[in-house]
Amino acid sequence: MFGRGNQDQKLPPQGQPAPAAGQAASTPNSTTAKPTPPPTPSPVPTAPSNSVIGEDLAIVGQKITVVSQSRVKIDGLIEGDINGKEVLIGPKGKVMGTVTANLIQVEGQIQGALKGSSVTLMPSAKVDGDIFHQKLAISEGAEFDGRVRRPQDASELTPNLDANSLKGGSSES
Repeated sequence: MFGRGNQDQKLPPQGQPAPAAGQAASTPNSTTAKPTPPPTPSPVPTAPSNSVIGEDLAIVGQKITVVSQSRVKIDGLIEGDINGKEVLIGPKGKVMGTVTANLIQVEGQIQGALKGSSVTLMPSAKVDGDIFHQKLAISEGAEFDGRVRRPQDASELTPNLDANSLKGGSSES
């Protein structure tokens, strides 16, 4: 019963005085230690947002430019240019204009130029226009009528994602 002696008593770290008789040694895990505040939550990374232009939506007009800071999927009709980080043209999507993005994937129809670091034409794609790229994949079955060019300067493929810089000299009424 008393055979263990002082074996359970912990010695203080080197350089600290021993606790007084009857006083428990302070350790980081002891209940007498000063409570530490709860850790502050770190921001949870969010998934990139997705914008969708549905099958029932048509955007038609003069000098229209659609700008997306993240990913946009087009299942409807756009008569205008598109600038985005990622642009996905769905099987029922149709774009009549220039598409500029870091990543472009086409399942639908494009009448206009494609400018992207990575361009993929899926089997159902129908493209009538030139493709400017760093990396290009054309699946069997895809229809393509145009020229392909890899620019010397990759900055030619960088989309303009600043909507304010794209505003023309038009005035609002």
